[in-house]
Amino acid sequence: MAHTVVDKDAITAALRAEWSALRTLAGQFTDEQWSASSVLPGWTNADIVAHIIGTESMLAGRDVEAADDITARSHVRNPIGELNERWVDHFRGKSRDEVLAALDEIIEVRTAALLAMSPEEFDAESATPAGPDTYGRFMRIRVFDCWIHEIDLRDALADGSVPSDPVPAGAALDEISASLPFVVGKRAAAPDGSTVRFEVVGSAPRVVRVAVNGRAGLVDAFEGGDDAADVTLHVDGVELARLAGGRRDADPSAVIVTGDDELARAVIARLDYVI
Repeated sequence: MAHTVVDKDAITAALRAEWSALRTLAGQFTDEQWSASSVLPGWTNADIVAHIIGTESMLAGRDVEAADDITARSHVRNPIGELNERWVDHFRGKSRDEVLAALDEIIEVRTAALLAMSPEEFDAESATPAGPDTYGRFMRIRVFDCWIHEIDLRDALADGSVPSDPVPAGAALDEISASLPFVVGKRAAAPDGSTVRFEVVGSAPRVVRVAVNGRAGLVDAFEGGDDAADVTLHVDGVELARLAGGRRDADPSAVIVTGDDELARAVIARLDYVI
């Protein structure tokens, strides 16, 4: 089992900052924007907010029953999608005020639960969307999920705004970075000996280096330095999240490529790893 240890205080702070950003954003939507179709298939912008509430409610030990056969819906493709859809359905018949009140309530509940956890509990084994790992890894995934949904909501507004807080952005991009060896080695089938450098810019800039030596993994440096990378992909962190999430408004042409064009195309085409 993987055992990803992350800083409890840092991840809790990132989650709280992201929940606050989502709550502020949701409160600014007009009624028309609230009920409009989102960038996600089958969901309105209100449904995205309901999904956030639903996942945190599940983590608080709550559950709801499905209203009908949600598995027949074309955008529901796996068990996690079924769970998400149950909660979205639960809130579809509720008013905007009721949904926002439910968001306020679950944020309070989940904040208290996280603050009360010991470091040992945070580092303990847990089921996560990425397979067995620590509860802390799950919470970092939660930061990523909430952050990409903030991007979705801002994209729905079409006002050109993007998330600006580096705290949740940093945690979300840490999570994406951890998955890039899977993208390069497994999904893109990069040849053994390949080196791929991701130059991520924006509110939480970083350089992520992936080397394939038998299997793909993160490395601190390439033999010969960064100039020795087979390919460098220069991309804004928000666009990287859109690509990783397979969003329909993701723009592969926004990735600036230096080096092996064939390898770059393979990696970019398979960045959409999020289930």
